Formats: sequence, C-alpha cells, structure tokens
Amino acid sequence: MGVVSPVGNTADEFVDNILDSKNGIGPITKFDASETGISVAAEVKDFDPGNRLSKRDYKRLDPYAQYALYTAKEAMDQAGLVLNENYQPEDLGVIYGTGIGGISTIEEQLQKAFKKGPRRVSPLFVPKAISNMAAGNVSMYFDAQNTSQTVVTACASGTNAVGDAFEYIKNGKAKIMIAGGTEAAVSMMGIAGFAALTALSTSEDPEKASLPFDVNRNGFVLGEGAASLVLEDYDHAKQRGAHILAEIVGYGTTSDAYHLTAPDPEGKGAIMAMKQALNEGGITPEELDYVNAHGTATHANDVAEASDIEKLFKDNDHLKTSSIKGMVGHSLGAAGGLEAAILVGALQRGQMPVNVGLYEQDPEVHIQLVNDDNKQAPIKTAISNSFGFGGHNAVIAMRKWEED
Repeated sequence: MGVVSPVGNTADEFVDNILDSKNGIGPITKFDASETGISVAAEVKDFDPGNRLSKRDYKRLDPYAQYALYTAKEAMDQAGLVLNENYQPEDLGVIYGTGIGGISTIEEQLQKAFKKGPRRVSPLFVPKAISNMAAGNVSMYFDAQNTSQTVVTACASGTNAVGDAFEYIKNGKAKIMIAGGTEAAVSMMGIAGFAALTALSTSEDPEKASLPFDVNRNGFVLGEGAASLVLEDYDHAKQRGAHILAEIVGYGTTSDAYHLTAPDPEGKGAIMAMKQALNEGGITPEELDYVNAHGTATHANDVAEASDIEKLFKDNDHLKTSSIKGMVGHSLGAAGGLEAAILVGALQRGQMPVNVGLYEQDPEVHIQLVNDDNKQAPIKTAISNSFGFGGHNAVIAMRKWEED
C-alpha cells in the first residue's frame, strides 16, 4: 500500500495515526476561504513529491496525479515488484479512481485565460487537468502494459477502482494491478461548489466539524489525498515469496437510479451492493466483524447508511461500524482508496478505527459504533462502503490473511 493523507504521507504513518484517532482536520491554508463561509478542511500536509519521485516525473502533473504516482511508488516498493525481474509489462495493469481530477489546474488556467487572454493558457492544461492522467502516468511510470483505466463514480470512485481491479485479476486478465483513488480538490472552486450545495460543515472548530453519525452533524469536511494498493494473483504472489497483507474476497456495485445527490431512502442499491460483496466472498451477514462506513457526517447519508446496515445485519450482535471521515474528512474519489488501506490495517492489527467525531449518537442511528472501549477485537472479515452522487454504490470485502 501507499498513502498520502491529512494524517500521514506513508501507509504505516496513515494506519498508525488513524488507529490512534489523530484528527487531520484544520484551518484552510491553500487559499483565502474567508468569503466561502467554510473555515476548515482536511488538507494533505508536508507533502514533497521529491521524497519518492524525480522532478522530471512529477513537475508536469496536477497535485491529484502527483498523489497517485507517489503512493503507487510506495506501494510497488513495499510489494517488492521490479520490472522484468518478477513481473513483465503485460502482467501489470492500472485502474484508478478520481472524482474531479485536476481542479486546481483548471482554476489556475481559467484565471490566466480571463486575465491575460486565451493564448496564455498552458499547453499542459489538458494533460494536467483531465481525470485519466492519474492512471495514465502511473501506467507509464511502471511500464504497465495491461489495462489502464480511470473510474469516475464520484465518492465511490476509489472503491470501484479497487473492486474492478480485483475482478480483473480474478477473471485471469492480469496478474498484478495497481488500484486506488486520488483527489486534490481543496481549492476555491472545490470548497465553493460544495458550500453552494450546503453540503459542507460550517463549523470553525476542527474537533466539531466532521461528526459522522452524531446528532449534531452539519455537513462533511472536504478532504484530499490518495491511496494505492497493489493487488496480485495469489499464485503469482506465492511464487515470488511476496508478503501478503490481506485478501480481497468480494465486490459489489449497484446504482440507486434515484436522485442526483440523495441516497435512496429504501436503501435497495446499498444493501444489494453489500450483499454482492458478502456473497462473492463467502461471508454470511452473521459472521461479518466490521463495516468501514461511508459515513460522511451529512444527515441524509448517515441515517440511510445506518438503516441499511441495521436491516442487512439484524442478526449480527457483534458487528461494529465506524467512519474515518471524522479524522480525514471526505476526500471524494480518494475516499475509497484510503478506506481500503485502513481496512487492511484493521485486519492486520486486530483494531478497528474509532468513530472520531461522535459525541452524541443520533437516536435514528441504531448500529453499534466503534469507540475506545470496543476498538480492540479480533477481525477476520470486513467490508468498506462507498456511495457517490448520482447513486453509485460500491462495496469491497476483505478477509484477514492467514496462510493455509
């Protein structure tokens, strides 16, 4: 795995800080947000692409693509994969997710065009701005000559990318896939756009801004970052002596076909996606240990998701649920990648992330949420939920890795 996030710029640092309940939300510093009505965001901090990449590799990339390439490099290094030594170009593919793509490049070049004229627009505007360039640059860097795809399903993008990559390997089309999600949307237009939808928290207190499943939640906090996972066919991994972190066993994806931004109140699509992931993984609802919830801290999402979980797992008295968005905000297309990474960490360490931001549980939320008292528990099976504007639902299921 590789991670860039508001609470750490390596996979280990990210998992350590999330499991220690570190809050990465703070005042917006990337632009003057005073006129937006929004004060806080979950920004990536102290990011230097030169720590892993050469200037030649990253200087022509928008931050969202820099994050993707940087985390892919960490993941491939951790996996010990070396071109022409233990993989061939045709064995490796890339499926990457993003919700918006190069929004900071779009902002920057639009301002230049309006102030100085259209002839001053950079020739790199299109290659930096378009949303396929995270996957494209990752594939070029690693000479990945199998498929190279971009998933754009709003907030479900990262989870869809990981799930699609899992299915690609399972169907025998590739031996190794780099998958994940990336976003760098903490910008004037990113904040202003979601603020206009009244989707963002207006709290000025970072500790009281992102409150998943709390009765006083008032909107999500915009986050950013990226996470890359290296998925590999078991036989290929075993043959080269790879250190296996976890096993992806199931994937579900559906559409609400209901509303631009609101979830289906009956939860049919979300429940179906969770069922698909469980069924493919051979996991019964009664045995599942943990749900990493989408949990955006918006009223509509939290109540709907909690109801869906309650309906599907009504006979499971040990299941626990939490959202990490109280610590890292909602990073849109990157969210599913970050949440897949913490799912791996939770399975490895036998500890679930606390539902940070929960001060008083909404009485409409009847599921058991993770807190400091119950966070330590054996976890063998887990799912991660992602639900996006447009009705996109995506769920992946994982098992703790145990060698037969």
